[in-house]
Amino acid sequence: MTHRSLCRGAVVIAALCAVPASAGPAHVESGSYEVEVTLELPHLEGMTQKKTASLCLTADPAANTHGIMVLSDNNPLSRCPFVNRYEEGDQISFDIVCEGKNSANAKAHYVFRQDRFQGRITMQMGGKNMTMTEVQTGRRTGSCEPSKAPTL
Repeated sequence: MTHRSLCRGAVVIAALCAVPASAGPAHVESGSYEVEVTLELPHLEGMTQKKTASLCLTADPAANTHGIMVLSDNNPLSRCPFVNRYEEGDQISFDIVCEGKNSANAKAHYVFRQDRFQGRITMQMGGKNMTMTEVQTGRRTGSCEPSKAPTL
């Protein structure tokens, strides 16, 4: 075996070791989260909207998006289904697709860290040439009360 062959083999092994062995559910710690929500509008820096909301998240991988949702006010995407969910390690991503011609849609991506998360939902409002982004930063504040709905 030549030196060149050994080097190629080492490069392939290093590349394989850098890739996770298999995709699995994102690690989400169940509980109540206080979420800071910022709605970023392009070219309107002074018009950024901010608010705080509470969410009850679950670690159950069968819970579709673990309780994550669109939190900005008067947003048609809050009533639309989440599809194409993908979870791996500490991340989850999914699409939000409303039915009908020229309807709203979005792509969401979240990263979880121990008792915190950060997420971005990039939204295209139906039939409009405008994209806006909802940025969420959440921190766990304790346990959830059973059957408690999100507070906005």
